Amino acid sequence: MSVKAKKHLGQHFLTDENIARKIVEGLGFEGYNKVMEVGPGMGVLTKYLLEKDQNVYLAEIDKESIEYLKNNYSKVTEDTFVGDFLKQDFNFTNGEQIAIIGNFPYNISSQILFKIVDYYELIPEMVGMFQKEVAERTAAVPRTKSYGILSVLIQAYYDTSYMFTVHENVFNPPPKVKSGVIRLTRNPKEGLAGNEVLFKQIVKAGFNQRRKKLSNALKVLTIPEALKDHEFMDKRAEELSVADFISFTQLWKENQ
Repeated sequence: MSVKAKKHLGQHFLTDENIARKIVEGLGFEGYNKVMEVGPGMGVLTKYLLEKDQNVYLAEIDKESIEYLKNNYSKVTEDTFVGDFLKQDFNFTNGEQIAIIGNFPYNISSQILFKIVDYYELIPEMVGMFQKEVAERTAAVPRTKSYGILSVLIQAYYDTSYMFTVHENVFNPPPKVKSGVIRLTRNPKEGLAGNEVLFKQIVKAGFNQRRKKLSNALKVLTIPEALKDHEFMDKRAEELSVADFISFTQLWKENQ
């Protein structure tokens, strides 16, 4: 018995064991003893996670996959499953650190990344496979086409590295696009405490009109008088680093 890939769940099952092993080995397995895999499917990553000295949890909503995993992996029981990742409140961790891993469904890629940021304090690292374009945007640097809202909002909380590209022919069924594997490692950046909402507003407003200088793009917000002549106002959002956005948010807050 195997699991039929379901289009509405964005399922594309990885079939290459070497790539599966490389993804699992991308995690450091230090400073935590819990790992959650999102969308395990038929367990191509799960089998390697179960070899580690970790408590493994599986976020899966496909009943067929859940039955398959319970029937084929003796360490997987009903208690291994924690439901829908996007509805997860992480209460089962009892406040303990937990890493995230997965061959993520492409149709909810950004939502998964933002969910990880929402639980930043619990999640020290993540290794995952996304649509290549999303992976590139997550790891992008300033002054590049891929650099945008996703890049800045993720990199404010995590150091991000693009690990490798995965071709379409190692999936069943093959997706129409290439995939990319990225690693997120929680960073100790300070300066966002209490300013997260304002930070997101500034980043989103800046990139929503990315061709315009910030003096124009940020007009949708009330620009503090003291910042109207700031050097950043003469730049576009894509020219500012993550650290620039954080320091600019602090200044904005102080001058409101």
